[in-house]
Amino acid sequence: MDKLIIKGGKPLKGEVRISGAKNAALPIMTASILSSGKNTIYNIPNLMDVKTMGRLLSNMGAKFDHKDGLVTIDSSSINNFEAPYDLVKTMRASVLVLCPLVARFGRARVSLPGGCAIGARPINLHLMGLEKMGAKIQLESGYVIAKATRLKGASIYFDTITVTGTENLMMAAALAKGTTILENAAREPEVVDLANCLISMGAKIRGAGDSVIEIEGVEKLKPIKNYEIIPDRIETGTFMAIAGITGGDLTLKDCRPEHLDAVVMKLKDTGVVFKETKKGLRVIGPKRLTAKDVKTIPYPGFPTDMQAQFMTMMTIANGTSVIKETVFENRFMHVAELKRMGADISIEGGTATIKGVNKLKGAPVMATDLRASASLVVAALCAEGETVIHRIYHLDRGYEKMDEKLRHVGADIERVTS
Repeated sequence: MDKLIIKGGKPLKGEVRISGAKNAALPIMTASILSSGKNTIYNIPNLMDVKTMGRLLSNMGAKFDHKDGLVTIDSSSINNFEAPYDLVKTMRASVLVLCPLVARFGRARVSLPGGCAIGARPINLHLMGLEKMGAKIQLESGYVIAKATRLKGASIYFDTITVTGTENLMMAAALAKGTTILENAAREPEVVDLANCLISMGAKIRGAGDSVIEIEGVEKLKPIKNYEIIPDRIETGTFMAIAGITGGDLTLKDCRPEHLDAVVMKLKDTGVVFKETKKGLRVIGPKRLTAKDVKTIPYPGFPTDMQAQFMTMMTIANGTSVIKETVFENRFMHVAELKRMGADISIEGGTATIKGVNKLKGAPVMATDLRASASLVVAALCAEGETVIHRIYHLDRGYEKMDEKLRHVGADIERVTS
C-alpha cells in the first residue's frame, strides 16, 4: 500500500495542468450504454475510479480502452445487464449504469451502493424517478432489479438535490417516450457536461444548469464522437488552496475558474490573489491567510468537496473561522488528523471552529476519504518537518498524478510502496 512522504514549509511556484473532471468522466462513460457503436471521449483522467468504471463496462460486454486521455467504448456488444456488488462497493458512481441499462435494454440488475465514508447517500430518489417513468422496481438480496418495456416521460421533483440522481434520470429520460421534467435538479457543471454530451448524441435537453430540466425523449441516440470533458474544478480548487497555504505562486492551466466562483470569492477574502494570464489562472498566496467563515451548500454555493481543503487553510490563518457542513453528515474525519499536526479545531454537530495557529508540524497521518486525503496533502505542504500520509489509494481515486504535479512545482514529495 502506497504512502506519501512530504517535507513542507516552502512556497510552491510554477505551472500545473488541470486534468479532466472525474465527476464528469464517470457519468459520460455510462452514457455510452445508451447507444450502439464506438464511443470516443477525450480528456479522461487516469484514475482508479475510471479504471473501475472501465471494468464494469467490460463486465457488461462492452469493449473498453483508455490511453493518453482518450477512452473508447464499443457499446454494441453489451449483453450483460448486471452491475455486481464486487465492483459497485468500490465506487458509488457505478449506480449510474442503472438508468441507461433500463432505457436502452429494458432491464437492469444493479447492486445497492450502500453507504460510504462521508455519509449514507441512498439512491431512493433514483428509484422514485424510475418508477414514475413506468419501471417496475424490486429490491432483492442487496440488488435493485428494474424492468420496463419502454420508459415514459414524467414530472419528477427531487425532495433533496441529488447530482447522481439528476444524471441518472436525465439519461433515462433521453430515450423515454414523451417529455420528462426534473425539478429541483442539481446544477453542477458536471451535470451540464453530461447534458451537452447527450445533446451531441441526439438528445433533446433544455435547462441543464438550472433547477428545472426538460428532456424530450427520442427513439435512438448516436454514439459519442470525440467529446471532450471539462477540467476538474475540485482539483483546480485544491491547487488554489495549495498556492494559498504555502504562500506560493502557481499558474493553473486548462482550468475553468467560472466553475468555482464561490471558492474564488472566498479565497480572495482570505488574501489569495488571482490573475488571469495567457497561460492560465495565476494564484498567489499571501504572507499569512486571513480567517473567514464558510458554509457548504449545493452548486453554485461553496462545494462540500472543497470543505476539507479550505479548513486546512484556516488552520494557519490569522483569526478564528467557523465552517458549517450542510451536505454530508460525516465529513469532518480529517479533523483528527489535522489536530495531530497541531491544528486547533473543535467540532459541534455539523460545525467546526478553527483557531489559527502559527504553523502546522509534520506527523504521521491517515487518509479516510478522497477529499480528506487532499486536505492532508495541503497541510503537509505547509507544515514544518516531515509528514507521512498513509492509505493514499483514496487520493488516487480522484487526483491524477498529484505527487508528480507537485514535484514539478518544487514540492519535496516522495511516493513509497510499503
